[in-house]
Amino acid sequence: MRLPELRQRLRDHGAAPCHAGRVLRAWVAGRPLDNRRQRAEDFLPLRLRDALPGLFDELRGLARVHSEHPGEDGSARLLVRLADGQTVESVLLPRDGVCVSTQVGCAVGCVFCMTGRAGLLRQLSGAEIVAQVVIARSRRPVRKVVFMGMGEPAHNLDNVLDAIELLGLEGGIGHKNLVFSTVGDRRVFERLPEAKVKPALALSLHTTDHALRRRLLPRAPDIAPQELVELGEAYARRTGYPIQYQWTLLEGINDTEAELEGIARLLAGRYAVMNLIPYNPTEADGYRRPSWARAAEMARRLHVRGVLAKLRHSAGQDVEGGCGQLRARALDVAPSLALRAAGHAQISISAGPAGS
Repeated sequence: MRLPELRQRLRDHGAAPCHAGRVLRAWVAGRPLDNRRQRAEDFLPLRLRDALPGLFDELRGLARVHSEHPGEDGSARLLVRLADGQTVESVLLPRDGVCVSTQVGCAVGCVFCMTGRAGLLRQLSGAEIVAQVVIARSRRPVRKVVFMGMGEPAHNLDNVLDAIELLGLEGGIGHKNLVFSTVGDRRVFERLPEAKVKPALALSLHTTDHALRRRLLPRAPDIAPQELVELGEAYARRTGYPIQYQWTLLEGINDTEAELEGIARLLAGRYAVMNLIPYNPTEADGYRRPSWARAAEMARRLHVRGVLAKLRHSAGQDVEGGCGQLRARALDVAPSLALRAAGHAQISISAGPAGS
C-alpha cells in the first residue's frame, strides 16, 4: 500500500482532511481511535468508523516482527517480515531512535555491505516504511527516525519522501530528527529542498579519493567527493541542519594519513559533522575494522584540524546485526530447512506403497 492510496481510501470512506489526519496520527502513534472523550466536531463519519477495523488490520499486516535481537548497547535489531514474505531490518536505537529500511536489498553494491550483495529485489512502499516506525513505537518511545537501514533512499525517492512527510506532519517527529541517508544523488539535492518536510541529510562519503570511492561504491552516482561536499553544504545552509558525513572505517583502506589530510581539507570550517563508524565485520569479505585506539586518534586529530568528528559505535555489533546480516542468516536458514523437509518428504514417498 502506498501512502497516497491510503489517503485516497480514507477520502472514499468520507474522511475530511481533519478526519484523515486523526486516523493517520493514531496509526503512526500506534494507538487506537477512541471517540468517547472527544469534542463533537472530532467524531469520525459513520462510514469511516465502520471501515477502520478492517483498514487497521490491513495496516498491521504490512509488517510484523519475525525476530528480535537485543544488543548490549541498548539497541535491538529487528528482522521484519513484510506481507509478501520478504524481510528487511530495522534497528531500535538507544535514546529513542529507530533506523528503518527503504528497500528490500540495494542496487548500489557497496563492497563492505552485505545488503547489496544480492542486489535490489523491490522497493518498499511509504506505508511499509512507516510501519517500521509503528512497530518500533510499540516497543519504546521514538523521537528520531533515520533512513539508514537496508536500501538506498534516493532510489526510492517518492515513497521515502511520502513517509518523511507523514512522519513530520502527522507523526510527531521533529523535521531535523528525520535523517535521510544517501550515497549521494543529484535528485536528492533537487527534491529535498522543495519538500514540505525537509529532513536532515547524512551523506555516505567513506573516502576523499574519487577513484577509491568508485571502487568502494561501484554503482553509486559518479560524483567526486569535493562536489558532494559542496552540494551538502548548500543544503545544510538552506535548512539550518548540519550535514552528517558517514565514514565506515576500514583498516588500511580509509584510516590512513592521506585520508586524514583529505578530510581536513574538505570539511574544515564546514557546517558538518563527521561520523567515524568502525566497520561491522561480515563473513569472508576480507575487510577489518581498525583498533578503537586508531579510530579515537583519528577523531581527536580531526578536531584539532577544525572538523567536528564523532566516533560512533555501530549498533548491534555484538549480535552480528549489521545491515543485511540478520536477513542473510534468515535466508541461509530457510533453504536448509526446505532441503531437510524435501529430504524427509522424499523418504516418506519412497517408503510408501506403490501408487500412494
